[in-house]
Amino acid sequence: MGVKQAIKSLDAFPRAEEHLLQKTQSGALVSVIGLVIMATLFYHELAYYLTTYTVHQMSVDLQRGEILPIHVNITFPSLPCDVLSVDAIDMSGKHEVDLDTNIWKLRLNSHGHITGTEYLSDLVEKEHEAHNHDHDKDHHKDSHEEQHTHGFDDAAETMIKKVKQALANGEGCRVYGVLDVQRVAGNFHISVHGLNIFVAQMIFDGAKHVNVSHIIHDLSFGPKYPGIHNPLDGTARILRETSGIFKYYIKIVPTEYRYISKDVLPTNQFSVTEYFSPITDFDRTWPAVYFLYDLSPITVTIKEERRSFLHFITRLCAILGGTFALTGMLDRWMYRLLEALTKPNRGSGFL
Repeated sequence: MGVKQAIKSLDAFPRAEEHLLQKTQSGALVSVIGLVIMATLFYHELAYYLTTYTVHQMSVDLQRGEILPIHVNITFPSLPCDVLSVDAIDMSGKHEVDLDTNIWKLRLNSHGHITGTEYLSDLVEKEHEAHNHDHDKDHHKDSHEEQHTHGFDDAAETMIKKVKQALANGEGCRVYGVLDVQRVAGNFHISVHGLNIFVAQMIFDGAKHVNVSHIIHDLSFGPKYPGIHNPLDGTARILRETSGIFKYYIKIVPTEYRYISKDVLPTNQFSVTEYFSPITDFDRTWPAVYFLYDLSPITVTIKEERRSFLHFITRLCAILGGTFALTGMLDRWMYRLLEALTKPNRGSGFL
């Protein structure tokens, strides 16, 4: 019996006799409010525990000899697809004109609706054939060239008429797809540089009339991961009375995103600065939109992690215990207040 009594003396939660307990309406109200508060806080704490959070780590980039994918989706509302070309050059000196990759041109009417589609590689072959034909003519000076100034043949004249009609109709073009380039510093640009300069002069009557207004719907350097923000998405640059050269200086940061499931997503994020140079009457350059990119030597690893279960239990105990203690104090205060207010009334009734 002595041992049992000693154990009972350690009880921090003594029980009162049932007939000594008094239940009140105020106590019931406080209990209901306390249960609602505890249930709400428990739900939010559980949701917080089940969500993942990310940890960022930096290290030296050890990747080399890989391909850099560039996802492009840009609209040129004032230039027809027939005059646009996509060119790329990297630090090694490799220059690719009208890249034969997964690039598409969507013809747009004056309202921005799609009216036709062209795969760029098909268009490139036709343009290169026309340029090679013009180049041969410039070297051989045959009798047919004498009939057409600056090497214009029937195909070139037909294209000039077609493009002028498209400009008069307010046609635009959307360029979208993926450029696969070497993983070194370089640039790609979208312009009218693929045209014969005399053809371009006949179409636009000078570089100042080439409107390179554009809307960047999407520009990224790899697949997207949760929470990524590409700073150029949604960028619109509309020119009214002038034209010029847009240059976007891009710093690419190699990135690895590690999911909670241990899957790894290699991609890239980037920062950008912008520069615009207006065209003057004395400039010999033609308007274009340049994207000049360089790669950072630092790679960022983003890992998804789950919160500790012990941390969840600790926070849960603090929330439930604190709410229980607070409602208990509130119940005692309300009971004493009501007792103080009703006690004088009871005493006057006996008199």
